[in-house]
Amino acid sequence: MYLSCMKHLVKEEQYQKTKAIVVKFGEPGGTGELLQKKLLERSDKTCNWVYDYWVEDMYLNQRLALPVNSNPAMVFPKQNFKDRKDSLRFAAHLITGVLEYKERIDTRVLPVDFARGQLAGTPLCMKQYYRLFNTYRLPGHKRDTLIIHGTGSTEQEHIIVACKNQFFVLDLVVNKKKLKEMDILTQLEKIVKMAENSEERQPPFGLLTSDGRTEWAQAREVLIKDSVNRESLAVIEKCLCVVCLDDPSGMEVGDTSRALLMLHGGGHEKMGANRWYDKPMQFIVGEDGVCGTVCEHSPFEGIVLVACTEYLMKFMTGSPSKMGRATSVSELPTPARLLWKTTPHIQGLLKASAERLQKLVRNLDMDVHKFEVYGKEFIKKQKMSPDAYIQVALQLAFYRCNGRLVSTYESASIRRFHEGRVDNIRSATSEALAFVKAMTDEKDSEKMKRLWYAINAQTNYTITAITGLGIDNHLLGLREIAQELKMERPEIFTDETYVASNQFILSTSQVPTTVEMFCCYGPVVPNGYGCCYNPQSDHLLFSVTSFHGSTETCSAVFIKALDEGLVEMRDLCRKSSEPQSSAAPAASKAVEKSQGAGIN
Repeated sequence: MYLSCMKHLVKEEQYQKTKAIVVKFGEPGGTGELLQKKLLERSDKTCNWVYDYWVEDMYLNQRLALPVNSNPAMVFPKQNFKDRKDSLRFAAHLITGVLEYKERIDTRVLPVDFARGQLAGTPLCMKQYYRLFNTYRLPGHKRDTLIIHGTGSTEQEHIIVACKNQFFVLDLVVNKKKLKEMDILTQLEKIVKMAENSEERQPPFGLLTSDGRTEWAQAREVLIKDSVNRESLAVIEKCLCVVCLDDPSGMEVGDTSRALLMLHGGGHEKMGANRWYDKPMQFIVGEDGVCGTVCEHSPFEGIVLVACTEYLMKFMTGSPSKMGRATSVSELPTPARLLWKTTPHIQGLLKASAERLQKLVRNLDMDVHKFEVYGKEFIKKQKMSPDAYIQVALQLAFYRCNGRLVSTYESASIRRFHEGRVDNIRSATSEALAFVKAMTDEKDSEKMKRLWYAINAQTNYTITAITGLGIDNHLLGLREIAQELKMERPEIFTDETYVASNQFILSTSQVPTTVEMFCCYGPVVPNGYGCCYNPQSDHLLFSVTSFHGSTETCSAVFIKALDEGLVEMRDLCRKSSEPQSSAAPAASKAVEKSQGAGIN
């Protein structure tokens, strides 16, 4: 499978070299057989043989800054707040919804998710839900650590509220009574007033969490030498979530600008320091109506984020705000402002973090685009999988921009397995390459046949990946077992083709929603694209990111090619009178991947 995935993506000479390496690796009694035996032994001893390897390789070992590079964002519909008080009412109602959802998690009353589409009805592992609010990503010099607190821990009876780059503790239980919504609003009002007091203002320590992971780990070591800093960090690390009360950004409010504010806050000059990026759930409520959530991604996938945020959006619109005072806690203590001890060295670290964040902000090229010519209903009428169709369209767009295809990542949920996260659907198939080439120089009947072959190849690979038979996790397992055995890294993993196979220049994910919101994230390589899409009945929403620093990419150019390709594919489908059966094997049955969606 590995060879067939890469043959058309590398030069023939390189492919022949790789083929020889793969054959040698797979010889009876060879390295591959030994590693496979050890991997099988590991699978006998663990509930999920790849989970630890995967979470370390995908997240904890990565040294890049979390904003843009790792943390995805969900952008809520623009709110029309009359004033600051109105935005605080929204925040209090949101926090009430969060507490209600967390109670459902703690009491294990969340209904079990079941797979839809292909192999529908399979129950899915729910473990990721239990990591939404009780985890924290602790920075390390070489590897981060995912801290998991016990569910329902009494240490976790507070949230952190960020306002004007200050951090405040909002206790949710006072005198053994849970705060009501009106109490939460009262506390938020106090926090805003305290944050406006410039005499007591603390330095913007949230900036440190926006830095590279090794830089932040080094800075944290400096901070914890002082007990005041140590205590403030401990309080943040044990909170349920962070709520960021943002000032108006001053930016023109559109889909793209709102997405940027969610991903990186606009840098230290805007809201970039009013964040704590290590906390998995961070809710943003802007006075100008820009709201959403930005997530540290290591504990859970996109589908879990969607389920949580959709619950909250429905809670916000469907349940009235409970602002009655009758059962409020009578005496509410003033929320505590977190204090920090600083030194000239720490001031220098903050300045360096601010500069690096600003560089990241300037480099990100984002374009959120609503394709309104048609949506997934048209695709379904062609008896095609909307996800497979869009993936083929992305390959066409990339080919039009670059004259080649590259290793592509589409996340495939493997929650059918205990502690399953994702594997990779390698969308740059040889069939996709044949189709995109046919779109340039072949007659329509040939193009349509090639389109069906490409969609069926994509659909088949999707089924392979979601049922645990993909190649990426398996190769990762063999590679990591070799390292554990202290073997010299096998040649298959040092080969140029393997390196190229893991450079995901096109990183994609379907994140469908049933309420009006959308997801976005950054590219995973300097010369790549991040493409998150949300197929709706009558339109397709794309969030495309790249870096200005690369001469090979441009988000607007990619979107233009994508638009044109989608229109051409529609015209091709309309013109074609060829019945499905002649070019489309049974695998063309649509894969609705609502439960298979994930973010890479």
